[in-house]
Amino acid sequence: MLTSLCPVICTSRLEESRAFYTRLFGFEVTHETEWCVGLGRSGPPPRELVLLDHTHPALPETLRRPVRTVRLTLEAEGGRRELERIAVCREETGAQGCGSAGAAETRGGGLVVTDPNGTTIHVISSN
Repeated sequence: MLTSLCPVICTSRLEESRAFYTRLFGFEVTHETEWCVGLGRSGPPPRELVLLDHTHPALPETLRRPVRTVRLTLEAEGGRRELERIAVCREETGAQGCGSAGAAETRGGGLVVTDPNGTTIHVISSN
């Protein structure tokens, strides 16, 4: 039985990525070194994300490259209001949007944003 899942994003933009996930999605820093940031959200089930500096020598040579293609789907409580909060916060942090004119794109009742690494995040509302 799967009890948790922890995606790891290798990045050259560690600080920007930390700010993006903490501001937009409420993650908290659970562990931090100069080359690794562990992020988490409380409550069951565990919600974890790790950001790694892809150039650090602790990583095996084959993993020393930034993320290439990843798409995450995150479900958020709060309906349309939460999607609007994320869109506004994204604008304030300067995070890139997916779609025209750098704006967050609404798609199928959700919102699509792009993190500092180019990771596409489809945010859907649970209500």
